[in-house]
Amino acid sequence: MSKVIIITGAGRGMGADIARQALGAGHQVVATGRRPEKVLEALGGEQDNLLPVALDVTDPASAQNAVQAAVDRFGRVDVLINNAANTYGGFFETISDAQMRAQLETNLFGPMNVTRAVLPVMRRQRSGHVVSISSLAGLVGLPGTTAYGTSKFGLEGWMESLRFDLEPFGIHTTVVEPGYFRTELLTDASSHFAELSIDDYAERSAAMQAGRKRMNGKQTGDPVKLANALLKVVDLEQPPLRFVAGSDAIEAVVVKAKELLAQAEASRELGADLAHEDAA
Repeated sequence: MSKVIIITGAGRGMGADIARQALGAGHQVVATGRRPEKVLEALGGEQDNLLPVALDVTDPASAQNAVQAAVDRFGRVDVLINNAANTYGGFFETISDAQMRAQLETNLFGPMNVTRAVLPVMRRQRSGHVVSISSLAGLVGLPGTTAYGTSKFGLEGWMESLRFDLEPFGIHTTVVEPGYFRTELLTDASSHFAELSIDDYAERSAAMQAGRKRMNGKQTGDPVKLANALLKVVDLEQPPLRFVAGSDAIEAVVVKAKELLAQAEASRELGADLAHEDAA
């Protein structure tokens, strides 16, 4: 069944792949980006089922305007895919306070801004689906990802809790954890490096930057296949709360889950019996 789908960050990378596949599947797509003319160009020009809309996810007013444009054109919103993101790579001491805050503004508060704008529409409908693209780095700590990982771990916690708010209104939530896919996250437009220089980190920082540049475009995951899988998820009557995408991510999450179980068991002696003696 055709759905009205808002996709953030649809001018390039995975957002553009999702938008193209959604249009090909017959959905009505609201494709957003800072420059809608670039979005239109990326998606092959004007189409009856395509509405390119200007959106800066860090600006709540911009989010409100984008959602209103979607409703004015298509009358409803069935699915929001929070995809827009960037990354600041580096070790914690080399990430400036301004960079850390900028990372959270885009990757955490950005999805919150757009979701806050769309939820009144979905509540009126008593239906909808909020999808947020997280990352393996939102479940597993990785080297050189203190800023990015913080933003994605925050996204995970917000989405896990948000589902309880929205379930009574018939609104579903899904958080997606892709592994390494050939998106444009590691390109210069989306990938930034720590701006502070500390000698103790210099050698590892240089190696990390070189490694990211070598990896760009060579990741094993196919973003078109991910886009198609994601469209299958949003078509489900009961979509999953979490969708781990890619064999690398699945294996890493399984290892993390086993580690958490082992840590919980190891905590029993000191951590289990901590209730106050007079507690009922």
